[in-house]
Amino acid sequence: MTVVRTRFAPSPTGYLHLGGARTALYSWAYARHFGGTFVLRIEDTDVERSTPEAVQAIIEGMQWLGLMHDEGPFYQMQRMDRYREVLAQMLEAGTAYHCYSSKEEVDAMRERFTAAGEKPRYDGTWRPEPGKTLPAVPADREPVVRFKNPLDGDVSWDDVVKGTITISNKELDDLVIARPGGVPTYNFCVAVDDWDMQITHVLRGDDHVNNTPRQINILRAIGAPLPKYGHLPMILDHEGKKLSKRTSAVSVMDYPAKGILPEAMLNYLARLGWSHGDDEIFSMEQFCEWFNTDHLTSSAAQFDLEKLAWLNNHYIKQADNTRLAALARPQMEAQGAQFDGAPDLAAALALMKDRTNTINELADAAMLFYRTPQPDAALMTQHLTDAVKPVVAQFAERCATVEWTREALAAMIKEVLAANGIKMPVLAMPLRLLLTGQLQTPAIDAVLVLLGRELVLSRLKVEV
Repeated sequence: MTVVRTRFAPSPTGYLHLGGARTALYSWAYARHFGGTFVLRIEDTDVERSTPEAVQAIIEGMQWLGLMHDEGPFYQMQRMDRYREVLAQMLEAGTAYHCYSSKEEVDAMRERFTAAGEKPRYDGTWRPEPGKTLPAVPADREPVVRFKNPLDGDVSWDDVVKGTITISNKELDDLVIARPGGVPTYNFCVAVDDWDMQITHVLRGDDHVNNTPRQINILRAIGAPLPKYGHLPMILDHEGKKLSKRTSAVSVMDYPAKGILPEAMLNYLARLGWSHGDDEIFSMEQFCEWFNTDHLTSSAAQFDLEKLAWLNNHYIKQADNTRLAALARPQMEAQGAQFDGAPDLAAALALMKDRTNTINELADAAMLFYRTPQPDAALMTQHLTDAVKPVVAQFAERCATVEWTREALAAMIKEVLAANGIKMPVLAMPLRLLLTGQLQTPAIDAVLVLLGRELVLSRLKVEV
């Protein structure tokens, strides 16, 4: 069996898009499934729009997701000598030719075809053919290089996502493969790169479907083997429209700031166009074991923030508390959290994490343990009545000597309730207000253990 080699080849003109991240994930997992190689290639020939910052943003996004490449990153701008070598070979072989038509002349050709009700294209003025006399070469014009596309027949491939796709060569004009000055163009570079890097499988967005027949023809012309292609449908927002910054966060690196864990994002993206029975939650090890192209869907997938939040809640509950503390602490510090003399942060987050969907929510929830309680005066009047104050004082006295475990504290609370003939909320509400400033907290015995005896006693000083 041929060794599987996949690639992720983003253009560094912005951030790592969610759709690009899904493509990278599928390509990475396919290589992992077959024990192959995952290649990272930066397609940076669009020099006006490509930036080093965008390259770094792509690499950072992949690092955050843990999609580590086996080879690369390779940069197309560093491969110009190789492209020129292949261009020269194609010109010599007659599979490419110099075209001296000006932009204005090509525009006029396209307008004529459009007026005649045909697809706009280059008319082949400079295409060499047996017995054809070419125009005189303009002395003041630098040529482009065009690919001599077959005039007849079809280009057909078995797309691993969409099934068989066939496009007539009559729909394809002679593509410019090098600009004036010899700078190669996108489709030519991709074909040469896939050949040189021995790429066996290309998974990419379905916006590339129109590029595929052109790349196949170029690969055939240079005697290169064809990879298998799979074109993934786009990801839509909650309104069924193409994802955009106007409607949602589309950059992968927007999500760490939103408190999303990478394993949740990976799990979510994996299911956004692929399935394994009814499995919704799985590790990347399981995903790589299961993943192949048989269960990729050909229909567009809809991005669902609620589903992502649900998955994130699962992974927060599974996460190591020390890791969660490292993620939450900077946000809490920004809110003025007081950590000196306060409970252990990892322990606090362990107590709060079951009820939060993001690291941001978790940090906000834990703040009640890291700031001086400032209970609302009206709530204090409502819950810390003159009748309840002696019970709170009695409770505080018992706190001074009770064994400081959750079990012992729970038993002591029951004893105080029974001795005073009251129900749990009558005591728990004022305790929550005095200890945290909030009416909503985890179980009161858990709160007591977390705060510690000294801090509890300092906050339960009530004048009877």
